[in-house]
Amino acid sequence: MFDVKKEVPQAPLYREAFEHDNCGIGACVNIRGEKSRAIVEDALKIVENLEHRAGKDAEGKTGDGVGILTQIPHKFFSRVAKALGMELGGEREYGIAFVFFPQEELRRNQAKKMFEIIVQKEGLEFLGWREVPTFPNVLGRKAVECMPAIMQGFVKKPANVEKGLEFDRKLYIARRLFEQSSEDTYVVSFSSRTIVYKGMFLVGQLRTFYADLQSPDFESAIAMVHSRFSTNTNPSWERAHPNRLMVHNGEINTIRGNADKMLAREENMASEHLKGQMHKVLPAINKTGSDSAMLDNTLEFLVMSGMDLPLAVMIAIPEPWANDKAMSQTKRDFYQYYATMMEPWDGPASILFSDGDVMGAVLDRNGLRPSRYMITEEDTLILSSEVGVLDIAPEKIRRKERLRPGKMLLVDTVQGRVISDEELKETYASRQPYGEWLDNNLVFLKDLTIPNQRVPEYTGEERQRMQKAFGYTYDELKTSILPMAKNGGEAIAAMGADTPLPVLSNTIHPLFHYFKQLFAQVTNPPIDAIREEIITSTTVYIGTEGNIL
Repeated sequence: MFDVKKEVPQAPLYREAFEHDNCGIGACVNIRGEKSRAIVEDALKIVENLEHRAGKDAEGKTGDGVGILTQIPHKFFSRVAKALGMELGGEREYGIAFVFFPQEELRRNQAKKMFEIIVQKEGLEFLGWREVPTFPNVLGRKAVECMPAIMQGFVKKPANVEKGLEFDRKLYIARRLFEQSSEDTYVVSFSSRTIVYKGMFLVGQLRTFYADLQSPDFESAIAMVHSRFSTNTNPSWERAHPNRLMVHNGEINTIRGNADKMLAREENMASEHLKGQMHKVLPAINKTGSDSAMLDNTLEFLVMSGMDLPLAVMIAIPEPWANDKAMSQTKRDFYQYYATMMEPWDGPASILFSDGDVMGAVLDRNGLRPSRYMITEEDTLILSSEVGVLDIAPEKIRRKERLRPGKMLLVDTVQGRVISDEELKETYASRQPYGEWLDNNLVFLKDLTIPNQRVPEYTGEERQRMQKAFGYTYDELKTSILPMAKNGGEAIAAMGADTPLPVLSNTIHPLFHYFKQLFAQVTNPPIDAIREEIITSTTVYIGTEGNIL
């Protein structure tokens, strides 16, 4: 029989074994905020169709991690809590802590008691625990070996506390205190608006492991899903996405500097909303987490300090504004103002975020992660890292679009509408007189007066002696300093350096040669397919000091 496949020529450098993908993300949102089972079902189907974007072990039975974030399904939890003898009250009048406890009974009981005590000390009423029904038999051996005890704790809203963010702020404070006193326990989510189900799964195991996700009355108007392909951290139950506010496809290449600078500015942090409570939530970032988890920590801290979630995302992941001539002065002033307070969390990234009322998406400034979305006739927005994740009839699609580099998309289920990038950013940029604040307070180096003193001059012999003392070599003078003197700019060089480490060198080096930049770069599609394959396989790349690679 004639075999067509043998007649198709293959690209000479292509090898299927080297095919790489990255994390898969997706979201389903009812724009009008109407909860339904269909939204949850569609989100689970999306993540199951993203199997090619999820990592797995060599045995093929344990995954990097899969999870889903939804609004708290009040109908479902009212039913299951009542069966346990708990009265939850109305919607958003209670918070749910989804917790990974140690499997050892003594340590688990100690952690549970500690949680109850902290909740009560924070003026909240603890209602009780629920053991989450699970099916460990569907998991791989490695996932079962490190599987935590999975429980949910219910906390009642005080009568004098408003629903929504104010109540969630009290839950946030209680959670941060608990995290600092119980190192071997992980709080997956603790909110009155959203809940997260996740674990160290293959994509099809999320639905089959958690019995809750199979219930017909588990309903939501917002559902975000994530299948993990770990690039710079090992798989674990805790590192699976979603995080508490977001899912993330990509890498934050500037993560060490971002985390260190957040820590450095904590002495000057203040918020009217956390007045007298700030010491309970600091440090804001848990540096043992992944880059995604640390970004999530930062967004959560900003939101609990009184900032809108979309605004916090705009500040942390700004669009490229410095050289954009078409950008309005209002937006430019906005970005320049916040650039003086927070550095960009930079790298190839597509991020979905939600607080239970809004669901948004943002793409990195280089557009190195895909994000496609469509809006159906039923007022449902479906967004994913690629097209074709759901089988939607073409006649039911009202709009089909992609998220563009540096742009944002927001669905406000309270207002019942989709807010465009331009409207969203102009709204926030116009709220305060950022331009006036910059004019009155920003100082440029070029505006500083130069002392009327003669610049020191040296003879050739003196200059050579000082260059030797400070470690300058002939190569540096020729390849770096001379081009800068001639052209007024740095010379173009290759990524990284293959020179010996200064600590092993026989020559004296300047101090800054001893510092190297840790760097992980994985892009899809690759910018430099051949060299990036090498970088991807090693995960961490050491570049020269000062280079932004």
